Amino acid sequence: MAKAEKARQQLDVSIPEEFALRDEVRWLKSEDIRLFRLLRESMNKIEPAYVATYPPSECGIATFTRDVVTSVAKYTPFSKPTVAAIRREHEIEPYERIVRFQIFKENRDSYLEAAKFLNDSAVDIVSLQHEYGIYGGPDGEYVLDFLEALDKPAVATLHTVLQSPSPNQKRIVQEMIRLCDVAIVMVKIGRQILLDVYGVDPGKVTVIPHGVPNVHRVSATSVKKALGMADRAIISTFGLINRGKGIEYVIQAMPKILEKHPNAVYLVLGATHPGVRRFEGESYRNMLTDTISRLGIEQSVRFNNRFLALSELVRYLCATDVYVTPYLNKDQIVSGTLAYALGCGKAIASTPYLYAEEVLAEGRGMLVDFESPGSIADTVTQILDDAKLKESLETAAYRYGRRAAWFNVAVDYLGLFHRVLNRHRLAQQLAAVKA
Repeated sequence: MAKAEKARQQLDVSIPEEFALRDEVRWLKSEDIRLFRLLRESMNKIEPAYVATYPPSECGIATFTRDVVTSVAKYTPFSKPTVAAIRREHEIEPYERIVRFQIFKENRDSYLEAAKFLNDSAVDIVSLQHEYGIYGGPDGEYVLDFLEALDKPAVATLHTVLQSPSPNQKRIVQEMIRLCDVAIVMVKIGRQILLDVYGVDPGKVTVIPHGVPNVHRVSATSVKKALGMADRAIISTFGLINRGKGIEYVIQAMPKILEKHPNAVYLVLGATHPGVRRFEGESYRNMLTDTISRLGIEQSVRFNNRFLALSELVRYLCATDVYVTPYLNKDQIVSGTLAYALGCGKAIASTPYLYAEEVLAEGRGMLVDFESPGSIADTVTQILDDAKLKESLETAAYRYGRRAAWFNVAVDYLGLFHRVLNRHRLAQQLAAVKA
């Protein structure tokens, strides 16, 4: 057993409860030496595969997956990532060549074929993005077929962790974590819910923050000028539009905001969610425009009904004075849009859903009541009235965003991949010793 113990000591196989958020610039310390060793090992080759939706699909998880793939690939120049993309059978998606397999969402056999494809490939580890709605079957349970058939180590990133799941939703998450080596959540409360509600093994859950763009702070005034809104106080919300976003409550808050800031304008940036558009068309957006007309604030609310490219999105965010996420779901455990606003160093007002409560703590943002135009109006006005408060919020948000920049988060993912692979290597060595 001495040989096995020596192998254990040489391999880093422990999974931290939470990956530390790193500053962008640091003095060289012992942990940095380990980081450089990790990067050297990564460059010597690791072949990750990713299972999720993927652009050009208009989906927040597709965007997230692309960001993970792109960021990790910068540290692994001698490897080629593989994506198995989830798509609807009747749709045609002009994927990049990185998508080497397509899983038809409602075709159960397709999940088994994807597992066989990855099992037969040179892939070392599989990173799976999970949200119930992107997989086929009741509550997306076909993802379990894939994991049952997969022989490669797997890591799951959970974009939804429900506090009150249905029995089937709970079963799916429990089975998924059992079949995977590690589950990733993006905030501490997500990990705690998995332990308390789902009863999962604490050693199989870790926290890696949602990545954010690497954006340098610029003068909002200069960006506003380029957008033709130099004289406006800009409030914004972006993302795929659906009824759960609570945008109507910001619109209803605008008359009160305009009383003190008549130059204010609310920008609603993003297309209607394609799933919503498929079933109810533009009825929600039409309701919003009817509300605007009824309130007589047509000149103070603007829509950009498109799925925005990252560069365009960042441009609007940089011009924003107050970013608002008025979401209605208390249980929401992640928000890519809020993460991006933090990354751009914006003053933020948000309803207190789980993700917002955690990431906006310690002065990184202000919370407003659910479904409350009055609370939204008072908070936005307070920020616009108080330059020192606004600057404090922006500085705290930007500091957090820099530490969670994608180039840092990619290192966390790589570190986790290596720990998982080392654990498998150790298991193989222990089995050889016993044999």
